[in-house]
Amino acid sequence: MFIDAIGQEHQTSTQPRILSLVPSITELLFDLDLGKELVGRTAFCIHPKERVTHIQSIGGTKQVNMDKVKALNATHLIVNVDENPKELVDELATIIPHIIVTHPQSPVDNISLYQLLGNIFDRRDQAARLMSEFQAARTHAQMSAFDLPEKKVLYLIWKDPWMSVSPDTYISQALRGANMITLPDQTDNRYPEIDLENGILGEVDAVLFSSEPFLFKQNHLDEFADTYGIARDKLHVIDGEMTSWYGSRAIAGLRYLSDFAKGV
Repeated sequence: MFIDAIGQEHQTSTQPRILSLVPSITELLFDLDLGKELVGRTAFCIHPKERVTHIQSIGGTKQVNMDKVKALNATHLIVNVDENPKELVDELATIIPHIIVTHPQSPVDNISLYQLLGNIFDRRDQAARLMSEFQAARTHAQMSAFDLPEKKVLYLIWKDPWMSVSPDTYISQALRGANMITLPDQTDNRYPEIDLENGILGEVDAVLFSSEPFLFKQNHLDEFADTYGIARDKLHVIDGEMTSWYGSRAIAGLRYLSDFAKGV
């Protein structure tokens, strides 16, 4: 038996029909050589670009077309605690026998994620390869971090209202691995709204504007600098996929953050 993020037990399946509602895990499934077993995805599952377009899109991560889902005859549904509403998952559980719940909260959790899916879908060799690649990237990141000064950063994911991330999120933990410590350091919400007039901009060494879920661009940084009177060299656009996508992309993400931190 193999245990998912909420304690559910799963057995190995050799002929699965998989529906993924998690973009980063859709990419991971391809890297586990499960492309032929993947029968459905969300519109936000965009990697690998050259292959994912051949998989049926059934909607988004929060709402789906139930008729399209039923037509897939899926045996397994993969979801994530943060990305998919429980109400939707409960509804899909009435037509899909096996629900695999994931919830990586730090980069190191990718190791158990590879193992979980590799065991359930009989891709142990592929999972072992990813684990080895991840460990090599993690070692490189840890060595790079020794030479990096600690920086306090505000990581913005949305505007109108401004929203950031709490310390217990995957994003914050990924940044911490490159000695970038997110503020606020205490919050009741995982993705809190931020009051930029309360002095937080004076506490941070840099403001990071993520490319997702809001697509921040250069013009947003210029406007921000003018509005809040903050030095332009403290503002940086950061690749949101490299900070928030777990799965196989986390391997490249570790290396990306090590390099990114050198310019902050």
